[in-house]
Amino acid sequence: MSIASVQFARRVQPAMSKISPDRRRHKRVGITLLGRFMRANKLEYPCKLNDISVGGASIMSPVVLRENERVIAYFDQVGGIEGTVARLFEGGFAMKIIATQNKREKLAAQLTWLLNRHEMQGADDRKHERVTVPLKTMPLKLSDKISVECRVLDFSLSGAAVETTARPHIGAEVVLGRLRALVVRHHETGIGLQFIDIQPADVLRRVFG
Repeated sequence: MSIASVQFARRVQPAMSKISPDRRRHKRVGITLLGRFMRANKLEYPCKLNDISVGGASIMSPVVLRENERVIAYFDQVGGIEGTVARLFEGGFAMKIIATQNKREKLAAQLTWLLNRHEMQGADDRKHERVTVPLKTMPLKLSDKISVECRVLDFSLSGAAVETTARPHIGAEVVLGRLRALVVRHHETGIGLQFIDIQPADVLRRVFG
């Protein structure tokens, strides 16, 4: 994190309480993340996420934007979001997210994980027994266009640990074989995954057996 981002985060904190509620189609998640955004003129600025849903976000900004201006914002654990400025408020702007249905579903999964990450992180907090897998390789789909081979180290009803050189950001959605999952941690040789849906034991035995 840059010094400018830290200074900006401290500066905008008092203004956050001035944001007034409004009617929204999608449920907002109150979450604070530092990031950056790019305007249509390609200039980038630090920013701070105040809340977000699959339809929009409230973002603190050091500069004043224009309504309907197109912006691209990036936040760790959420990734990139595109949209337009829906309205302005003191110290920031509300953004209408423009995304495909698939992108919205991925964002919804990431937000769900962020809300429950305290239950998902840490090896000591795992709820299901882990099963070691001997020499099992599987495709790991990182995006619509990128897929890599990985080695499955172990798995449980709720997740898996895989060996890979890929390091998708925490909260990113991936597909292990045919199992949709979220990246919940990085380890020395790869990543830890949390299945979006808890899988029946017989299904996992067929997948990893």
